[in-house]
Amino acid sequence: MSMDDALAAVLAQAARVDAFDTLDTFDADGRVLWADAVSDLQVPPLDNSAMDGYAVRCADITEAGVLLPVSQRIAAGQVGEPLAAGTAARIFTGAPVPPGADAIVMQEDTESVDGRVRITAVPRAEQWIRRAGEDIAKGSTILKAGTRLNPAALGLLASIGLGKVQVARKPRVAIFSTGDELVMPGDVLPKDMPPGSIYNSNRFFLRALLMRLGCEVNDCGIVPDNREATLKVMQDAAAGNDLIVSTAGVSVGEEDHVKPAVEQLGELNLWKISMKPGKPFAFGKVRREAGSSAHFMGLPGNPVSSFVTFLMMVRPFVLRLQGVENVAPRALYAPADFDLKKPDARREFLRVRLNEQGALELFGNQSSGVLTSAVWGDGLVDNPAMNIVKKGDVVRFIPMSELLQ
Repeated sequence: MSMDDALAAVLAQAARVDAFDTLDTFDADGRVLWADAVSDLQVPPLDNSAMDGYAVRCADITEAGVLLPVSQRIAAGQVGEPLAAGTAARIFTGAPVPPGADAIVMQEDTESVDGRVRITAVPRAEQWIRRAGEDIAKGSTILKAGTRLNPAALGLLASIGLGKVQVARKPRVAIFSTGDELVMPGDVLPKDMPPGSIYNSNRFFLRALLMRLGCEVNDCGIVPDNREATLKVMQDAAAGNDLIVSTAGVSVGEEDHVKPAVEQLGELNLWKISMKPGKPFAFGKVRREAGSSAHFMGLPGNPVSSFVTFLMMVRPFVLRLQGVENVAPRALYAPADFDLKKPDARREFLRVRLNEQGALELFGNQSSGVLTSAVWGDGLVDNPAMNIVKKGDVVRFIPMSELLQ
């Protein structure tokens, strides 16, 4: 199946989680808004000054050098009196503009002279005035449900007085790795590694990626290569989680038990997609005793395959579980600083990075086992199947900053 068709099929199954949390707005960074945020006030609440300077009437200043008496002083948080004709009001950034004033003259265009002010530049009407409601109108929706909150969004919520906010509850995700060859860093020193063993790197980046996406991660550890152990961890994981994510065991070898376990305990809706790295991807459901099901996503065992497949398939699914509609990462277009003479029959995601000339350099070894490429690169080239790339060709580039935020 093509990756686009596979992703569409996966996302069609991603119903939003069933509840929300109420958090202090301070603590909501990265979470997904449950309901529209509607403003009960306008922002700014009053016309206010964008500069330190003087509030004036433009009709009083027809030429540079006019000298005006200063009739009042208005600081932020104070409300001044109506501005008398032929006078100026000393005003500071954020302070309400007094009635009658139609411009602010910045301090740099003035001179103080014995309690009066000389205006050295003729003002334009409306200059340096921020009008009431120009940022937010009363009754307007400032953020839609499904918005993933970032620091700027938290500030926007605070600007309309929301000290607490409702966000989708964290998806509960169980992860496990399969393989008798896997050992955990810290459990066995490199010098004591048994022949044929490898450290479980997938477990570390998958947990970190899920936590960045706002998930509650339940780590089920390493599962040995046998059917009974695989069935047991599947059943336990389904009981308390929305999603199960595994690595390895979804291919066709005699020691690959994950795929048949899913078929025995639930249903396998999708297996194998036309992408490189990442062909042996599986998606389905594992039934719970109560009759409902947990989603299942099986990733390849090779670390780069697992990493890229997570970014392209699991990431959008997890965001959709929280109610995010637009889950596609934004792509840019940049020239290639490499040749790709042997294209693959599958859609390929190449590890690249931008050089100082704004062109994309290709990591020398694109093997699915070379995790160094994912650290060295700052993005992926999304290369269509059977597409030859020549140096200078403009290619589709997905920055890691889009995928890892």
